[in-house]
Amino acid sequence: MEILKIAQEWARAEVFSTRFFIIFAILFLAASAGFWQLGKTELAKAYIIPLLVAGVLLMTIGLGLFFTNKARIMQFEKACNDNAPAFEASEVARAESTLKEYTVVFKVVPIIIIVAALLILFINTPTWRAIGITTIAMMIVILLVDGTAHARIEAYYKQLQPVEKQEKTDELNRSKAN
Repeated sequence: MEILKIAQEWARAEVFSTRFFIIFAILFLAASAGFWQLGKTELAKAYIIPLLVAGVLLMTIGLGLFFTNKARIMQFEKACNDNAPAFEASEVARAESTLKEYTVVFKVVPIIIIVAALLILFINTPTWRAIGITTIAMMIVILLVDGTAHARIEAYYKQLQPVEKQEKTDELNRSKAN
């Protein structure tokens, strides 16, 4: 049952981490409201919609991941109690798949940041400047939170390896004893 403990610890850490998406979303939404109420210049007014969109996107990501991982904590226990070897195999496969997805994230997000920076350089209108700067800020938030999540899933995957090997050894020993 060590795998259950490891899986639940990982899920709890993910629940905590996703709160940062929500915190940053609130900050983006507050900034949008601030520019809406206090913005006097054309550039300040141009930030209203991009910050609102970024805030809504970050809130959606944060809440989606929060509730998904919160539900996983209980699902892990049920799955492990129902069929521990299948649970372990599914967790190893899920961790491997997630690690591959992060490889894509860490390639795509910097490209988006570069494109947004080029927008700022070459299109000199307030709206596009606000879109570019807001996009860069949102992508930095995603990199910050996903960077720590990547480190966690990598550590989780490494923790699963010895458990997987030990359980296979135990199973082999039981079959030899019979």
